[in-house]
Amino acid sequence: MINAMRLLLSLFIVFLVPFMSVSSINASIIIGSEGVYTVEKGDTIELIASKLGIEKKTLISDNQLDPKARLQPGTQLKVNTRKIVPKIIQDGIIINIPDRMLYFFKEGSLDAAYPLCLGMPITVSNLKDIEWKTPEGRFRVIGKEKDPVWHVPKSVQLEMELKNKPVEELVPPGKDNPLGRYAIRTSLPSFLIHETIWPTSIYRYRSHGCARMLPKHMESFYPKVTKNTEGEIIYKPVKIALTDNKRVLLEVHRDIYRKIKDFDDDALKEIERSGLLDMVDIEKARRVIAEKKGIPEDITDEEKIKAMLQQQSFLAKITYYIKMLFNQEKKK
Repeated sequence: MINAMRLLLSLFIVFLVPFMSVSSINASIIIGSEGVYTVEKGDTIELIASKLGIEKKTLISDNQLDPKARLQPGTQLKVNTRKIVPKIIQDGIIINIPDRMLYFFKEGSLDAAYPLCLGMPITVSNLKDIEWKTPEGRFRVIGKEKDPVWHVPKSVQLEMELKNKPVEELVPPGKDNPLGRYAIRTSLPSFLIHETIWPTSIYRYRSHGCARMLPKHMESFYPKVTKNTEGEIIYKPVKIALTDNKRVLLEVHRDIYRKIKDFDDDALKEIERSGLLDMVDIEKARRVIAEKKGIPEDITDEEKIKAMLQQQSFLAKITYYIKMLFNQEKKK
C-alpha cells in the first residue's frame, strides 16, 4: 500500500509541476474592453484615438471610416481599449514607452491608467544631434506645480530659432503654456509629467521628452501623486498575458526608438521566456508580431489546450485516489 501511495505521489508531482509554473506566471492584469464609443460634438478621429488611447489607423479600419470625412455626433464606433499591464508593482508609477501609457499603482492594485504623449523618436542633426526621446529609468517625484512657469530648454530654444520663431526663455502660466495647468517634476533631468494644451498629441510621440496628459486625466492624476512617489519608465513593446480561462494573449507595439536589433526573433523569445510557449499557436503569434496592432490578441493553440485539459482531468483522478488511500490508511 505504501509503495502504491509513493507511486501515485510521484505521478502527482510530475503532472503538477507544469501547472505550477504556468500559474506562477499568471500575474497578468488586463484593462479596458471591446465596446462602442458614441461620437460627441467636436470629436475627430485623432481626438477619439487620443482620448481612448488607441491607434488611429485601427479606429479607421475597424469602422471603415473615411479619414477626411467629418464625424457626425451620435455615430457609434467600435473600439477596443484593452491593454496588458506591462509590470505590476506595489505602489507608484509605471510608464511604458511603446504603448504610451502611464499605470498608477496603490497598495498593490492598479489604481488608474492614462494614455500619454511621449518623446519624438527623431534625432535632429542640425540641432547638434539633439534627441527628444523619453528616457528610461527609475525616478521619484520631486515636486508638483499648479499653473507652472515653463523654463524653455536650450534645445527647444534652438528649435525656435531654426524655425524663425521668437525665442522664449520663460513662458508664464496661461492658455499658451505647453505645460498646461499642472506639472509634476521628477528626479530624471528635464522629465516632467504635465497637462497638455494639444489634446490630439496624446497617444503619439510628439513631445520633447516629457509625458503629456489630457486635461481631464491630469485633473484626476495630479491629486493622487505625492512628493517622493517612485516610478519607472520602461521599454516593453511585447506584452504577454494568461487569462483565467487559460487563453494566451499577445500585445505587440512598434519598436518606436529602434532599440531591438531583430524584433521578430526577440518577440518570439519573449513568448518563450514567459513560460507559455507550450500553449501558443506560433503562426498566430507571428501574425500578431507582424501586424503590431497594439491590442491584446488571442494566440492560444486549441489542440494544446485540449491536451492540457486532459492532463488536468488525469491529475484530478490521481488526487482522488491519493485522498482515498490516505483515508484507508487512517482507518487501519
